[in-house]
Amino acid sequence: MKVTMGVKLDVETRERLKALGEKKERSPHWLMTRAIQEYLDREEAYEREKQEDLERWRQYVDTGEYVDHETVKDKLTTLGNQARRKAKATG
Repeated sequence: MKVTMGVKLDVETRERLKALGEKKERSPHWLMTRAIQEYLDREEAYEREKQEDLERWRQYVDTGEYVDHETVKDKLTTLGNQARRKAKATG
């Protein structure tokens, strides 16, 4: 189901939107809808990551457990080496 919402734009923004729509062969409505969708996707992802970070922090505070830099570096080096060998093998 779709609903209509009004957006008040100043004249300059409206003209820019209209001009860009003409260049892209898209309606101002399409551009606004796309911009809102992309903004929501980006901000929702940011909020999810922020919640994950907070949860990781709470877990660290509760347990004191962490992975040190050298362990992470060694694991990533191993994974990188495996990927390079696989890429060479598949040509």
